[in-house]
Amino acid sequence: MSVIELKNITRIYKTGSVSVDALKGIDLTIQEGEFVAIMGSSGSGKSTLMNIIGCLDRPTSGNYFLNGEDVATFTKDKLARLRNQTLGFVFQAFHLLPRTTALENVELPLLYREEELSWKEIHKRAREALDIVGLSDRVEHTPNELSGGQKQRVAVARALVTRPDVLLADEPTGNLDSRTSLDLIDMLQRLNREGLTILMVTHEPEIANFAERIITLRDGLIIKDRQSVQMQASEALKNWKDVDEIEYENSVSL
Repeated sequence: MSVIELKNITRIYKTGSVSVDALKGIDLTIQEGEFVAIMGSSGSGKSTLMNIIGCLDRPTSGNYFLNGEDVATFTKDKLARLRNQTLGFVFQAFHLLPRTTALENVELPLLYREEELSWKEIHKRAREALDIVGLSDRVEHTPNELSGGQKQRVAVARALVTRPDVLLADEPTGNLDSRTSLDLIDMLQRLNREGLTILMVTHEPEIANFAERIITLRDGLIIKDRQSVQMQASEALKNWKDVDEIEYENSVSL
């Protein structure tokens, strides 16, 4: 079943008399349960594409169908509900509230739901989301008490707490070191195996290879769309651990 279907999507930005064609006719279908990486250099249109898929921007022309419905027909209220319930967002810069705990950051999207939830249910769902990302022991920590990887895990938990159909991750490893990036990708792969559809924007080929499908953009067009021989982050982490152990043993023997 297709979750996302784009037909001849264009996006033109105008500044005075100058027009910029950010997207020049994108046709794209994402099936339920896929893990897709979107690649491209700066200015290729990948962030514009992600913003349109995330209902944060509207195309200039073309049709966007989400779960079979034409997004162009949605009211502002329905778009807001989609962003709160159907779509989950993870950003490079985390966007956590600095003076609130991990638990409170994760609870936040539930406070804006149309249906009212009890505080007991909100706390329960937020704790469950933090447990999924391995941070059940950090619920009372504020962002300045967390590492970069832990902050991004809180951001993932915040995206998961509404139980979305699709997770949109925009450069989720951009502010993380290599080992922490692997930890995060391992978690995303696990969530994908459990059925979550994931779209991930990245400019790093080595990160894109952990997706099962890689879409490459250039100058507002899809120039390549291929299935990937998906690497497993768990194996990469195991190899990393083996290297760490060898380096430690060598340092001890010196």
